[in-house]
Amino acid sequence: MKRYFFFFTFCFLFSFIGFAQIKSDPFIKLTDPLSEVNSVSNAQKFIIGSTCKTCTISINNNNVKVYPTGAFVYELILPEGESQYTISAKSSAGKTISKTVTFNYAIPKAEQPTKTISIERIQTLPEGNLMLKPGDAISFRVKAKTGCVITTFGNTRFFEMPDSVCEGMIGIYQGKYIIQPTDTFINKKFSVILTAQDGNTFVKETNAKFSVLTSSMPDVYITKGRLAHLEYGLGEDRLGGAKIGYIDSLIPLKIIGKVGSHFKVKLAPSRTAYIPDELVNPLPTGTFTPSSLTGKIKVFNDSTFDVVQIQLFSKLPYQSFHLTDPSKIVVDVFGATSNTNWIDQLSNLKEIRKVNYEQIADDIFRVYISLQHQQHWGHQIYYSDNNLIIKIKPQPKLLLKDLTIAIDAGHGGTNTGAAGPTGVAEKEITLPIALKLQKMLEKEGAKVIMTRTTETFFDNKERILFYRDSTPDLLLSVHLNSSSDPIHISGTSTFYRYDGFKNLSNAIQKRMLELGLKDCGNNGSFNFMLNSPIEYPNALIETVYLSNPEEEMKILDPVFQEKLSEKIVLGVKDFLEGCR
Repeated sequence: MKRYFFFFTFCFLFSFIGFAQIKSDPFIKLTDPLSEVNSVSNAQKFIIGSTCKTCTISINNNNVKVYPTGAFVYELILPEGESQYTISAKSSAGKTISKTVTFNYAIPKAEQPTKTISIERIQTLPEGNLMLKPGDAISFRVKAKTGCVITTFGNTRFFEMPDSVCEGMIGIYQGKYIIQPTDTFINKKFSVILTAQDGNTFVKETNAKFSVLTSSMPDVYITKGRLAHLEYGLGEDRLGGAKIGYIDSLIPLKIIGKVGSHFKVKLAPSRTAYIPDELVNPLPTGTFTPSSLTGKIKVFNDSTFDVVQIQLFSKLPYQSFHLTDPSKIVVDVFGATSNTNWIDQLSNLKEIRKVNYEQIADDIFRVYISLQHQQHWGHQIYYSDNNLIIKIKPQPKLLLKDLTIAIDAGHGGTNTGAAGPTGVAEKEITLPIALKLQKMLEKEGAKVIMTRTTETFFDNKERILFYRDSTPDLLLSVHLNSSSDPIHISGTSTFYRYDGFKNLSNAIQKRMLELGLKDCGNNGSFNFMLNSPIEYPNALIETVYLSNPEEEMKILDPVFQEKLSEKIVLGVKDFLEGCR
């Protein structure tokens, strides 16, 4: 038996030593660049990756700092043309391994004038396929050989612009085609015709297609689903177009055009908006444009919420926004005309101080809801039959033990989020922070609702609907930031969308700065989906920059995660104290 014991002990020690040796063997794992050969148009680049924690790294014989996590970052200012960089990792035992990456840096060449009798490109604005009505304009910008005549449908002529307004470029032509009352075309590509001075011609078609909205086509559509939303315009960024706000389902909208996949909506004579086509269905041709007189307005408490009930004779689109100093909720109802002569306001109200209204423009009826408290605690807007219901949440008891707090661990599952130099994914860090937050808040007596407690995928739309149904008092969404510059960009930041909710994120930001992190601000009007609900105060917390190796090292440390979670809890307490 003793012999077997020594045998197994020997095998275990041998395996342990072998394992330790393998773990300390040098390796190079790059997260940027991912390819061995890279064609780039920017001189500033970074080599980002990781090696063993006890290894050293050199790049073209220049020593590079290796963080305790094994991460390393090296900044390059590339010369024009091809350059090679050999990355060498060396273990404490003297073993070495190397990897070479190549960059081909080409300075973007300046655009040249068109030299042949041709049309180089046609840009139509707004971009994309368009549905238009008489009087609307299609704007054209054409790049072609200078000194020519450019025309399109209806013999519409474009004009060559001076090079002084085209960044020195010649051969830029601009013009507009105005949709005529007699136009009836559907999915038409316009031909643009170039006529040279010698009489030769060249013809090129637009990529976009154009249709005219005629009286035989549906022009009233109805919203569908629980997350229909209106957008201000056609701008896009990684967060999507800027949203006016969510609206209820089954609301008819007057359609006056279409740009790409977005319908253009007429809210009032002076207001238009856009809505994605996937969020609406057509109503039969001949459906009247939605409009209504206002009827009785009643203000009361339903034992949970203060309620403003506006009688209408048709569901109409709306938007709401916060005012502070003094605290108000403002609701605009589009297509409504005032026919209200008084407001019934009961005495059992908890949060509403008073309600008044005015007709601020044709078809825009505005309701002002003045609040008792400076802090906004959320409101809901929806229809019950044709009555517009605005529910105002009263201020809750200002103790954690009396609150329901939602915690959103950002990303998850296939949605990995940002990545650090070591390759760690954002989703792998937001979850343990969220779990620590949950534990701390529950210890304070709060009821906590979690988006996820395991490594699971949840779409942001699912998250919004889940919390809309759960009606928390607050939402804390935990994320990590990222930048293409892993050396110079670092810090912590918080985000809110509505002014009435900014105090929550601001209080958390102030506490986060006590960790010695760089201040990247408490940022407002943020168009992130988890900041979009109006039903409860919410804050997006971009804890640190995961792309920065110093901050990645911090956030990988469970002790730092614990401290960070404590600061968030203290920030929530500060917010509650400020509401008293």
